[in-house]
Amino acid sequence: MSKRKSTSAGDKPHKRVRPAVEEDEEDENMPDSDQEDPPLNRQLQCAGEVVGDAGIVESITLKNFMCHSLLGPFAFGSNVNFVVGNNGSGKSAVLTALIVALGGKANATNRGLSLKGFVKEGESSADVSITLRNKGRDAYKPEVYGPAIIVDLRITREGLRTYKLKSKSGQIVSTKKEELVCILDNFNIQVNNPVSVLTQEMSKYFLHSKGEGDKYKFFMKATQLEQMREDFVHIKTTKHGTVDKVEQHGEILKELKRKYLEKEDRYKSLASLDEMHTKLTELQKQMAWALVIEMEKELEPMKEKLQSDRNSTAKFDEKVEEWKNKIEEAERKYKQIQEHLEEITQQVQELQPKCAELKAAAQKQNNLLKSKEVTVHRCKANLRDLEKDKVQLSSRINDLKLNISQISGAESQARTERMEKIQTELESMRDKISTLGQQIDQYQHACVRAKEEQGRIRKEHGTLQRSIDANVRNLQTMESSRSNRLRRFGEHMPALLNAIHEAHRRGQLKQKPRGPLGYLISLKDPELALAVEVCLKGQLQAFTCDNHEDERVLQSLMAKVIPSGRRPTIITSHFLQRVHDTRSRAVNHPPYPSVLQALEIEDPIVANCLIDQRGIESILLIKNRAEARKVMQGKNPPQNCILAFSKDGDQIYNNRNYTAEQTRANYLSGDVEEEIRHLQREIENQKGQATRFQQQMKKLDEDIKQNDGLLRRTQVEQRTAKDKATKLQLELTDLQNTEEPQSEDLNPLEEDLQEIVGKITSKRAEYDEARAQMAELKASYEKAEQEYKQHKEQINTVAEDADPIKEELSKTDQEVMKCKHHKKHYDEKRSAHLHGIQTLEANEKKKEQEIQISVSKAQEICPERMEIRRTARSLDSEINRLKAKISTQQEQQGDREEVVRQYHEALENYKNMAQQMKYLNTFIKCLDRVMNQRLQVYADLRRFLSARCKYYFDSMLAQRGYTGSMTFDHKNETLSISVQPGQGNKADLSDMRSLSGGERSFSTVCFVLSLWAITEAPFRCLDEFDVYMDMVNRRISMDMMLKVASGQRYRQFIFLTPQSMSSLPESKIIRILRLKDPDRGNNAQTSQEEDQ
Repeated sequence: MSKRKSTSAGDKPHKRVRPAVEEDEEDENMPDSDQEDPPLNRQLQCAGEVVGDAGIVESITLKNFMCHSLLGPFAFGSNVNFVVGNNGSGKSAVLTALIVALGGKANATNRGLSLKGFVKEGESSADVSITLRNKGRDAYKPEVYGPAIIVDLRITREGLRTYKLKSKSGQIVSTKKEELVCILDNFNIQVNNPVSVLTQEMSKYFLHSKGEGDKYKFFMKATQLEQMREDFVHIKTTKHGTVDKVEQHGEILKELKRKYLEKEDRYKSLASLDEMHTKLTELQKQMAWALVIEMEKELEPMKEKLQSDRNSTAKFDEKVEEWKNKIEEAERKYKQIQEHLEEITQQVQELQPKCAELKAAAQKQNNLLKSKEVTVHRCKANLRDLEKDKVQLSSRINDLKLNISQISGAESQARTERMEKIQTELESMRDKISTLGQQIDQYQHACVRAKEEQGRIRKEHGTLQRSIDANVRNLQTMESSRSNRLRRFGEHMPALLNAIHEAHRRGQLKQKPRGPLGYLISLKDPELALAVEVCLKGQLQAFTCDNHEDERVLQSLMAKVIPSGRRPTIITSHFLQRVHDTRSRAVNHPPYPSVLQALEIEDPIVANCLIDQRGIESILLIKNRAEARKVMQGKNPPQNCILAFSKDGDQIYNNRNYTAEQTRANYLSGDVEEEIRHLQREIENQKGQATRFQQQMKKLDEDIKQNDGLLRRTQVEQRTAKDKATKLQLELTDLQNTEEPQSEDLNPLEEDLQEIVGKITSKRAEYDEARAQMAELKASYEKAEQEYKQHKEQINTVAEDADPIKEELSKTDQEVMKCKHHKKHYDEKRSAHLHGIQTLEANEKKKEQEIQISVSKAQEICPERMEIRRTARSLDSEINRLKAKISTQQEQQGDREEVVRQYHEALENYKNMAQQMKYLNTFIKCLDRVMNQRLQVYADLRRFLSARCKYYFDSMLAQRGYTGSMTFDHKNETLSISVQPGQGNKADLSDMRSLSGGERSFSTVCFVLSLWAITEAPFRCLDEFDVYMDMVNRRISMDMMLKVASGQRYRQFIFLTPQSMSSLPESKIIRILRLKDPDRGNNAQTSQEEDQ
């Protein structure tokens, strides 16, 4: 009776394994008020071992559910289970979790309006795990889930519900709620049915409900008759909609029939067009062959022209041959003149060696003459010097003779003493001068070293200052690039790109330039930023243009935006919208990527530019330098790889390495803030170093100034000492020169004078001889020079004879060029003529092919050739006239194909609609018949269920000696129940409102047990059913429920009660789960199980 699943008797005759005693037997053996029941203990002990196989609850576990951190796991028995515990111990939480986990709504539990209210305060989610038995014939997918199905529910703080449906082994099978619905349908589990699960709130409402309509609704909902009625109402509504639709389709069917008859009339009137169509077909056949004949006529003049051109080819051949002979004649004449010129040149070459010999001889005589002139001048100078010596020596001899008589002996002694004193002072002064010289050298060396150190520091300071300026500019760029990454490539870049965009919008650029290229690429691995930046260098700031016109426009834009300073490079290359295919020349060496593979480039134009300019597909990126050297300089370097870069920017070739000067990436680094902090630290360090340089410069300036002062003082002191020593030396020299001469000193002087006189005589003779030899050499030189000039004149004469020959050779050469030009002209005309013949041949061939194609098409229209005398134009005119006539006729009647199509379409629509109407009418009749049958069955089923409910209700009341009646008013949808405690013949029946609380609770239990007897479900749940009963009614109600349970071993019963249940009889089918009293300091609860 589930609304989600219905099974016919033929499909599954046995819904579940039934116990040995069937319901009918229960009905017969149900004790009445006049019979005494056998003892309950004996009945429970003798109960069979038949248990439910599918759908019963084996266990349940709660975590962070409602106010409990942990409840369970609770292992339920297969028949009767009592969950006992004081208020707050978690009984209702177990029942609420069972309803929610098996798909029930939150408001159906009467414990909350939404699922998020079930999550414990302070926790993010709540978990419920239920294990359902999955055995027997009604097992659901036993090959997948096994003997049990585990339903795990998680409820989040936001109120979201997620399921995990697991097999017995714990493997997740599904997470969809649709799968859970299929499982519940298969087991006929109805958690929203109050007969299957009667919550505490529903029980109170039911007990206190005084309306007969509420009891009737309870009965209808419990038996699912209410669902059946709602289904019937829905079917009836659908039927009325279908009837309305059929009425609408009836009107449409009439309209379709009218259109069909109209189209049929037009279809029958089409026969008059057939004759015109036949004539049109005949004319089209004639037209096809008329076109063939005209094309054949067009081919004839082409053949004649081709034959004429072939005949005139011989004239061009004669002209070419004529000028070819003229060329040969001119070249022969040119060769003769050239041979004559070569003979004259040979004569000149033969005279050249002798001319060179004469020139060398004259040069030799000239050299000898110049050498002899030097000798004459030397002798003349020596002679003049000897004359001077002779005069001086004569004067010296005369002076000595005069001094001998003037100098006395006393003066000689005083002069000797003075000379000794001067000599001593002079030695002391020389030592002092030497010491001062050493000091000067030391001071000069110290100054030079200080100045060299100062120059080195000044150079380093200048380099450092430039680096500081560059870092300051980079820092400014980085800070401005926080909001715009484009400013990394220069402050002018945003303005330049705006200018480019505006120029492209105005149409000044054919293709919008791309750039800067570094802005249009990104790195897949940020660690390779420095390597890629060192690899691409200046190309990161470059722009690329499609053509030179766009390049000039871009240059003018750069001149406006960047008036001074270095401007970006412009690369001009044709734009392609797809990336070059580099598979044949790219390097592929996993795990190391190429530069192309390491970059993300969305624009193929940018990728192609970098491939063309830098070859990025052939450059590897290897982070470790040692590994890069091992890969590149090993025995088998990667194929197609030209070089590799390490992550530090080092370049590694097959046979050499280069270390990068750049230490950090300026354009491609990803973390701008880190780059800014690094630049700030580096600028601070550089400024500190610049301060230290300035201090060192100041100290060196002081050292140089001090050494310069000492050097100047020492130099002044040395000059003073040297002046004094010079004076002493002069005085000593004067004293030495004034020494008294002896008479015997005159003899050597006189001898020297005689020797000089002899040398003068000898040197004069040598001088005269040299002059004579010089005159002879001069005559020989003049003779050799004369011979050389005469021979040179002879060569010039021969060379002059060659000038007219050269002029004639030039004219002959021009004649050759003229002949070649004419031959070339006729060659070109001949080639053009032959090309024209080839074109005519090709046109002829093409025309023949067109004729062949036209013949093929004509044969398709008319297989037999037709000889047509009419022209294609006249045939075409007649065809057009006939087509116009047919068109006029068709406009009146419509296009034939369109009319035929519309006729068949109208016929098909009419038939389809008529068939659809027939099917709908048949469906409505069948639906009426079936609905009448099912409504009758529904009424019978309601009557039977009402009768069985009355019977079971009376039987249950009789167990305590009560009498009562249950009256169903199906028309007014009311259910009145009357109960009279005691014997029925002693008092009249009373309404339940007049009963005490315990009696009313007992009556309610009897009503619930009656509903149990007429409904199907794998388990039943009751929450605090005995809350308003006294001890006697509670014991009787309990005995009744246990008796029912012992007779329905295939069902599971779960009773929740605050009573201790210590008076229950011992039985294997009863299991008591005792919950501990709530610990307000610790919400975790445990349970104790008792099998009795």
